[in-house]
Amino acid sequence: MGFSETGRRLRADVEAAMRQDPAARSTAEVLLCYPGLHALWAHRVSHALWRRGFVLVPRFLSHLARFATGIEIHPGARVGEGVFIDHGMGVVVGETAEVGDGCVLYKGVVLGGVSQARVRRHPRLGKDVVVGSNACVLGAIDVGDGARIGSGSVVIRDVPAGTTVVGVPGRVVAGRRAEGEALHANLPDPVADALERLAQRLARVEAAAGIRHVSNGVAADAFDGAVEGRRNGETAETTPRPAARPRRKRA
Repeated sequence: MGFSETGRRLRADVEAAMRQDPAARSTAEVLLCYPGLHALWAHRVSHALWRRGFVLVPRFLSHLARFATGIEIHPGARVGEGVFIDHGMGVVVGETAEVGDGCVLYKGVVLGGVSQARVRRHPRLGKDVVVGSNACVLGAIDVGDGARIGSGSVVIRDVPAGTTVVGVPGRVVAGRRAEGEALHANLPDPVADALERLAQRLARVEAAAGIRHVSNGVAADAFDGAVEGRRNGETAETTPRPAARPRRKRA
């Protein structure tokens, strides 16, 4: 790779930070104060050495970068152009992982492996993938272009392009963000959505059966009547208590 190509890639990294982070005010600020950028540039050097057959030196450079930035990128990992690591503390990218052009990784993201075999064992991210804070993407899986992975998710299966994944384990859900909306805003909740649909279905069944409301499995009409009867000193018509057994006299 010539100096012109290297310079173009470095400029693409800076431009990605300026584009993805509204807190970035100037190029100088990004160059001096963004650990994600520093980790990427250190990885570019260590990866070039790794591809030339060196092992110890690139691993040591990766270790120094981890100490300085809190971001660990194995020198064997492949990282595309225009990648942005926001804040970055705790980010881990494994040896056989691949990160496509334009991806965004927030703090605490782990691209990890689930096998001890010396084969491809880490995920492959397509282009323009966004991975939210503290999400784990594990195993030799593929994440399609433009996919989003919600914060705190654990993804262990392939993710189709353009979809959103949330939860533990990660599930593909519908919904796309509005223009300019952050990844962390208005993420769908598949569990809450399922409970809401169940509640709506139960309400329709109750309405068809003439039941005004059900609370803890007791029809509200019957429940309210029992409460009112107890207030008036009346005995509720419930299942009769079993008769007390006569006590035996001691010899």
